[in-house]
Amino acid sequence: MTRRPGVVRRLLAGAAAGTVLVLSAAAGAQAADGDIVNVDRTAEGLDVSVDVPADVEVDLTGVSATVEGVDYPSEAFRLSDGDSRVTRTTILAIDTSDSMQGDRFESAISAARTFVEIVPPDVQIGIVGFSGTVDTALEPTTDREAAFSVLDGLELSRGTELYDAVLASVALAGEEGQGSVLLLSDGADTGSTSLPTVLAGLADSDVTINVVALEQGPKAVDILRQIAGDRGQAISADSEDLADTFSAEADVLARQIGVSIEVPTEVAAGQVSLQVTLPSTGGDVVATSTLLPSSAGTTEAADPVLSVPVETARTSSVTLPDWAVYAGIGVFGLGLAVALAMMVPAKPAPMSTEDRVSTYTSGLAGTRSGGAATATRTSPEATLTQASEAVGSLLKRNRGLEEKIAQRLAAAGSELKSSEWLLVHAAAFVIITLVGLLIGRGNLVVGIIFMVVGAVVPWIYLGFRASQRRKKFDSLLPETLQLMSGSLSAGLSLMQSVDTIVREGGEPVKSEFKRVLVETRLGVSLEDALSGVADRFDSRDFRWVVMAIKIQRQVGGNLAELLNTVADTMREREYIRRQVGALSAEGKLSAGVLGALPPLFLLYLVVAQGDYVAPLFNDIRGIIMISAAALWLGVGVFWMSKLVKVEV
Repeated sequence: MTRRPGVVRRLLAGAAAGTVLVLSAAAGAQAADGDIVNVDRTAEGLDVSVDVPADVEVDLTGVSATVEGVDYPSEAFRLSDGDSRVTRTTILAIDTSDSMQGDRFESAISAARTFVEIVPPDVQIGIVGFSGTVDTALEPTTDREAAFSVLDGLELSRGTELYDAVLASVALAGEEGQGSVLLLSDGADTGSTSLPTVLAGLADSDVTINVVALEQGPKAVDILRQIAGDRGQAISADSEDLADTFSAEADVLARQIGVSIEVPTEVAAGQVSLQVTLPSTGGDVVATSTLLPSSAGTTEAADPVLSVPVETARTSSVTLPDWAVYAGIGVFGLGLAVALAMMVPAKPAPMSTEDRVSTYTSGLAGTRSGGAATATRTSPEATLTQASEAVGSLLKRNRGLEEKIAQRLAAAGSELKSSEWLLVHAAAFVIITLVGLLIGRGNLVVGIIFMVVGAVVPWIYLGFRASQRRKKFDSLLPETLQLMSGSLSAGLSLMQSVDTIVREGGEPVKSEFKRVLVETRLGVSLEDALSGVADRFDSRDFRWVVMAIKIQRQVGGNLAELLNTVADTMREREYIRRQVGALSAEGKLSAGVLGALPPLFLLYLVVAQGDYVAPLFNDIRGIIMISAAALWLGVGVFWMSKLVKVEV
């Protein structure tokens, strides 16, 4: 009985030791992940390329392979030893756009040279440079000196034909053996090829694409990740760690293991599942994949087949060409323009006496019958009237807006109503926005800029028209007062002198004084009618004239002599105003150029070299910089406008 505790202790210790041994064995048997990157059908069977992890040492003598669950004789070998059974080709696609200028380009060339130095000697290297055009700088070769010479000779230029470079690099890698593309880019595509077109072109390719995104935002990396697909990867990198990134890609090629599997012809030709097991110091490296059926149907076809699982294979879809998007925008804009043109009422043809009598009698009969018959309107006129009435009903709920629009229209001398002006403004907004989308090729930033222009420019146009009309009114005012003074001196009354101005004056004075006559005939006092003219033009000089007329009508005096004095004063002030304007013209021109040049140049860069300024809108640092620049530009424009503006 006294031995039982010792026995129990020994049993527990043995159980613990056994548990440790079992766990250790399980840990030792745990398989590491490998990737089958390429499969070639040959006359002897299958040649497989396997990526192995970086921290394991593979035992080539213990390789085993199964095809459809059946073990077949296999032989493993290192591809870096120069075995000719597998041909490996890597294409270096390097961005040579102007945005790479400086440290970026130097780091890119240095990293590419590092890749060429480290990559195994059996790997054929091709080089593609892309900017505004795609240039195949070096056909695939094992001549490393030729690769170094081509890299040193790359030059920068405008544009970024990224998508075309991807397709050209895949085509250069070829269909024989194991092909891969290592692409470096720092900006978005500026070419005419669309992303769906690229993805459709890559759907049937077995070339592995690894993309290095050099200092790009999340949106650009997502696009590059779509290009890399399931077989490749998109790697974000800075200029400092670019060499390490390229070295890591070269090390992957140096670690690849080749496996030849002796498979019967009838088995290798169909769709089969593969599993390759390589013993290593860190456990068995197991790589699996599914080989799609051979298009030739025999093992003699040596063409490589895309080695991806069947369930992840992508089906091709119908994609629209690039021009279809712009054509759709253009057709929509043309249709809108035609609709607006149809809404404009046509000028009615002159009616004969018989037609007038018929129209009058039909209208009279319709009135007597309770309004059953109405005058016939053309369809465009009716449409325009309905739209104007709808906008008018909205304006009735906002009297302040309607009065403000009516005031600006009156100051500009426009005969449009507030509702009609809003319709014209909406049409201009839509058309300018569509033009911006067409010019910017669907670029959102350009579209927003043109949208703001479409919203602001019509109001600026009204203000410009009002300013020009006001200047012309002020310039004609001394002559108008002189004409009034002469009429009064000739014995005419004040109303008769106003009528003289209507008959002999120039625009816009003539039309405004005609309105004064009409208002006075409707019961408005002459002083109030003239004050309305001063308010519409916001003319301080004419307010003095109205004040002088009011004082003269109340206390009496020689109005003709008073008007002569006021006219002489205005002429002197106009002379001084023009002299000051001439002296400050250089400052105003400088202020206009300095204020307009930065935003206009930015718009040009967005349209012509979008990838160059893309970081200003994609990166938070760029957004902060452009916001601060806009703030200080606004402060500078405001300050310069105050310096060059002289009140006279």
